[in-house]
Amino acid sequence: MVADAPLPDAGRNWVDRHAPEAIKPWLKLGRFDRPIGIWLLLLPGWQGIALALAHYRKAPGLYELWLFIGFALGACLMRAAGCAFNDIVDRDIDRQVARTAARPVASGRISVRAALAFIAGCSLTALLILLTLNLTAVLLGVASLGLVAAYPFMKRITWWPQAWLGLTFNWGALMGYAAAGGFVTTAGLYPLLGAFTPLVWAGLWLWLGGVFWTLGYDTIYALQDIEDDAMVGVKSSARRLGGRVQVGVGIFYSLALVFAAAAGWSADLGAGYFGVLVAYAAHLAWQVRSLRPDDPSLALRLFKSNREAGLILLVAIALGALV
Repeated sequence: MVADAPLPDAGRNWVDRHAPEAIKPWLKLGRFDRPIGIWLLLLPGWQGIALALAHYRKAPGLYELWLFIGFALGACLMRAAGCAFNDIVDRDIDRQVARTAARPVASGRISVRAALAFIAGCSLTALLILLTLNLTAVLLGVASLGLVAAYPFMKRITWWPQAWLGLTFNWGALMGYAAAGGFVTTAGLYPLLGAFTPLVWAGLWLWLGGVFWTLGYDTIYALQDIEDDAMVGVKSSARRLGGRVQVGVGIFYSLALVFAAAAGWSADLGAGYFGVLVAYAAHLAWQVRSLRPDDPSLALRLFKSNREAGLILLVAIALGALV
């Protein structure tokens, strides 16, 4: 079997170094060679769990520990399923873009039928995890499927597919907040309405902050493909902003910070939260200041640094509950 070469934006990764050749295409189909996407999907969920525990003054127990583990497993599975679905929808476009032409479906290493089976397996396993949560979180999880299914088509109909990705990737903040908050018990027969009572605005602010955070970092990511996207007619926020991309990302990150502050205020977090939030603001400001629209390799490094940004916000929430 011909060696499965590393994909252009994967860098040094455990799949290419250690995985058996026979399963490399499957791991790459699920993007396990690029774990940054798992982190960016997972961190809003963890933040939502931590924020609910702080807001409701709950001491973590075995269920809360399972939430952190379950959300990690769910993020791996659903990100893999979402990427495979995206590759099926975009296979013709991917063949025309240098960065994506070698993806397993676009290159023919995995058939569409096999990729659909992969999606089904990941989704069914994730469903089993979802069913361990409370009813509000389960309903929110089911509702997220519409966002996931629509995302691959957004780049064909709007200049802002990155905004749709923000709605989708940060849905875990709402789910985590619902799962850990347990407010379903106060919502009677209408659990979804419980998500919009005054008690849980903090979770909504956290989600909105994440939406603008993703809009910023995925605009940076889109700079890698701006020329190929223009050639094949794919829309993106990076193309729409053009020479104003640095200003645009600065605005998106500023709004992310405002909503993050609102989440902490609504949850009555302590000074520890707002102290660490300064570090979060500094990290986002560093990204904006460092951004060079004509440097794709720098764009990838800045994009990947958002794992640290998300972890900083998670630490802020934890300290806000303690200090």
